[in-house]
Amino acid sequence: MRPHYPAHWEADVVLSDGGTAHLRPIRPDDADLLRSFYSRLSEQSIFFRFFGPRPRLTDREVAWFTNVDYDDRVALIATIGTEMVAVVRYDRVERGDSAEVAFLVEDRHQGRGMASVLMEHLRAAARERGIRTFIADILPGNHRMTGVLRQAGYTAQSQFEDGVVRMTLDLATTESALEVRLAREHRSEARSIERLLTPGSVAVIGASREPGGIGQTVLRNLLGADFSGPVYPVHRHVRAVAGVRAYKSVSAIDGDVDLAVVAVPAEGVLDVVRECAEKGVKGLVVVSSGFGETGDDGRLRQEELVSISRAYGLRVVGPNCLGIANTDPAVRLNATLAEALPGRGRVGFFSQSGALGTALLQRVAQRGMGISTFVSAGNRADVSGNDLLQYWEEDPDTDVILLYLESLGNPRKFTRLARRISRSKPIVVVKSRGVPGGHAAPDLGLPDTALSSLFEEAGVIRVDDLTQLFDVAQLLAYQPLPAGPRVGVVSNSDALALLAVEACVAAGLEPAPPVNLGAQARAAEFAGALTEVLPTVDAAVAVYMPPIPGGSGEIAAALLRVARESGKPVLATFQGEMGMPAALRTPLSPQDAAGAPGAPGKGSIPSYPAPEEAVRALAHVVRHARWREQPAGTVPALGGIDAAGARELVAAAVGEDGGDREIDATGLLACYGVEVWPAEEVASPDEAVAAAERAGWPVVVKATGPGASQRAGTVRLGLGEPSGVRQAYTGLAALLGPETTLAVQRMAPQPAVPTVVGVVQDGLFGGVVSFGLAEVAARLLGDREHRLAPLTAEDAEGLVRSVRTAPLLFGQYGYPPVDVEALGELLVRVGLLADALPEVVRMELDPVLVGTSGVTVLGARAVLRPAAVLRPDGGPRRLG
Repeated sequence: MRPHYPAHWEADVVLSDGGTAHLRPIRPDDADLLRSFYSRLSEQSIFFRFFGPRPRLTDREVAWFTNVDYDDRVALIATIGTEMVAVVRYDRVERGDSAEVAFLVEDRHQGRGMASVLMEHLRAAARERGIRTFIADILPGNHRMTGVLRQAGYTAQSQFEDGVVRMTLDLATTESALEVRLAREHRSEARSIERLLTPGSVAVIGASREPGGIGQTVLRNLLGADFSGPVYPVHRHVRAVAGVRAYKSVSAIDGDVDLAVVAVPAEGVLDVVRECAEKGVKGLVVVSSGFGETGDDGRLRQEELVSISRAYGLRVVGPNCLGIANTDPAVRLNATLAEALPGRGRVGFFSQSGALGTALLQRVAQRGMGISTFVSAGNRADVSGNDLLQYWEEDPDTDVILLYLESLGNPRKFTRLARRISRSKPIVVVKSRGVPGGHAAPDLGLPDTALSSLFEEAGVIRVDDLTQLFDVAQLLAYQPLPAGPRVGVVSNSDALALLAVEACVAAGLEPAPPVNLGAQARAAEFAGALTEVLPTVDAAVAVYMPPIPGGSGEIAAALLRVARESGKPVLATFQGEMGMPAALRTPLSPQDAAGAPGAPGKGSIPSYPAPEEAVRALAHVVRHARWREQPAGTVPALGGIDAAGARELVAAAVGEDGGDREIDATGLLACYGVEVWPAEEVASPDEAVAAAERAGWPVVVKATGPGASQRAGTVRLGLGEPSGVRQAYTGLAALLGPETTLAVQRMAPQPAVPTVVGVVQDGLFGGVVSFGLAEVAARLLGDREHRLAPLTAEDAEGLVRSVRTAPLLFGQYGYPPVDVEALGELLVRVGLLADALPEVVRMELDPVLVGTSGVTVLGARAVLRPAAVLRPDGGPRRLG
């Protein structure tokens, strides 16, 4: 019987040089691929693998290597195009939990990180099959294999015996191994985007002579931007386009082609991709439409486009996209449908909408802002915002990142990256609600409010619309971050100054008394007032709306000088202008100035049409600066956790049919050091009294079961004697009916604030912890916030403080201050459970009473479901 083929082990991966490969388990029909691969190996590679010369493999050896059982014997191969280029395998040692491992990479692909990524995937497969240790026998001269194993980050031991180095690797996940994996992922994905944005040559396929045609438009824009390398129009029937020699095919081009812009009808795109692969093109920008946005047939065509491209080592922007651009004077790339690009700047811009891309670029240009690079992903079939984040983190020419997102392909990865990058480069996001047709990403299962919470956790500045996107961006790009919420207002209009102050109060900022200079104020008055105000505040808003035009140049120069000397952010409402007025710009640094005369440099003052808009942008930036000041935090190592016991309990309880199973979560939470007070179900007044005696007075009588805690009138509190228990039982039974189950529970200490703690396993985010108060008003208003599991102590504190009703926990409105520290520890423990047990698809601790000393969990239910094999952003590197 042929063993079951583990299709979930297949993956597309990015290599260290930015190219891609396809990984999959080996199959019996790979015999010819293996022979061809082996024939291209050098004698040295064969010697290192087999410890001696072996010119060719026998048929018996080929059969042995290609026929595996995917359990005791596993082999994974890497393919590029139609060729096998690498193989890694393990063979279990005597049905134990150890296996011998070996790998072999074709010589011309060595040094591309092929072995490292194969080892990651083999390790994941081995762990799935119960393998805990890899053993490798290596010749002393095989430094590549030794390096791959030593640099993997796992605990390794080695010994030398009989002329062979034996290395033993413990496959348990370590912080070092995780850091290595993430660092390799970062370098590879950043490099893959760098190859797209810094090509040495560009081919435009489908560049016709038709005026206004897509291909010709891209070609003219490339030429108009004076791209630094050769541009090759490709058209089967013409000799020249836009005065440039045309080629009948990509393969007919004399020189190398780094980037191909594809503008042919959708039906012909796949043939073009194959031709580009044979030519050795490194990346594709597919502006053609007719893919996922058109329905099922287009979606299948889109999936095939990505599959073929990745199989041949290419990354793809699009399809159905506007294109990509790079304003670096050494590149000057405008491979978009937008004729005019903004000037040189330090803002990276990613837009998923192709149709909206041109309008977005126009808005940037109208404001006088500049960009470093721009990518329109269209249907986002391959290259995504996560890829761009990896690139912009390392790009020295990008200080601020702008994202217009319609979907999130791997939101857990997005939040992980954003949490790191936001500490050095602000990320500003507009996220549309819902996913347009054609996108290679599903809609999110969490409510939009939860998404906002997770953005906040990661330090991402989420704004409501495109106007706010650019309002915030122009402040971040050109002014320093504020040190706090204190705001000074200097104005020549009393009415506008009051509007600014009111906007500050509404936004949670702390305005100082405004300084009104009067309508006739000149440069000296503005300079003097700002000089006096700035030392006492963290930022300043200057409002200049002259009743009679004139003198604006002197006032602008004064504002620039004082702002520069203060080192604090200054923003303005300057004659009602929007963006970066020429008068309020400082020169670019010499290295940035090439090709961008008049573009704003650091220290330029952004202007807003109205002071309320300036304050709104400032409030976003103040919150971001406050987030940066908080420590990044680590997940604390808490005692009293029996992770193995919890996993055994889940394994025994989860339904074998794949369906949901609801359980009392008391035992599960106990494994994570969380006590749930017992509630004894009773069926009569006498049983209720007996249960009260066992629990200890005073007690409560309450309804149990799903949703009971959310129904009014289902609990009777503070019962201190038998008659009260009898009366409570009789009254509730009559009120709720015979179908309702009642229970007796010991009365929790008072005073206390009732809260609710929840867990949900989202298909894209993974484990998410929620928190809110259990008050009826809080439930009705949906006042619940979310954080990704696992939680740091800082995450837990932020989760508690982020709900609108949080003041009730801190001694306001007549409530006593409660033990928020104990509540934070409870949230951390629940987060650890949510992260470790993906089978717990839902869990609710309701209510959790937070008292003046400690917390009391009075009820907990969980829903279990068999976990999927792969978790979001978990396991070895793979393109999602």
